[in-house]
Amino acid sequence: MARRRTLNYKDLRDQYDAAERRKQEGGEVEDEDEEGDEEDEGAGASDEAEAGAEEGDEEAAPPKKRKAPVKEAKPKRSRAPKQVRQKVVWVVFNNSNQRVQSFEYSRKKEAEEYAAKLQAEKKSTFFVQPVKEPMEDK
Repeated sequence: MARRRTLNYKDLRDQYDAAERRKQEGGEVEDEDEEGDEEDEGAGASDEAEAGAEEGDEEAAPPKKRKAPVKEAKPKRSRAPKQVRQKVVWVVFNNSNQRVQSFEYSRKKEAEEYAAKLQAEKKSTFFVQPVKEPMEDK
């Protein structure tokens, strides 16, 4: 296949602007060479007929100016809620992972003694684990 020449959009824009200036001045002379660069190489007589029809349409109806679409304002993102302060407590759980008792973090020894006492009395498994709980507001 033959390689197509890449379009230089800056040159095409300059050509378009020049044509627009000519139309505004009242002279609607168009260069066929400029149109030939923009169109495919396989252009035939039908393209020339279409170009003539387009020119007639432009004379009949002035080009309408399009308004830029109004962008909707995006809602402002709400700030993330402040992190709730948490504290670590020791909790005694039974074998079904149900809370039995909780102790302050500094009272770990008491929590382990309580779990051992319950294990001896009830003959089931009890264990101690640290758990994070939200702090109470003062």
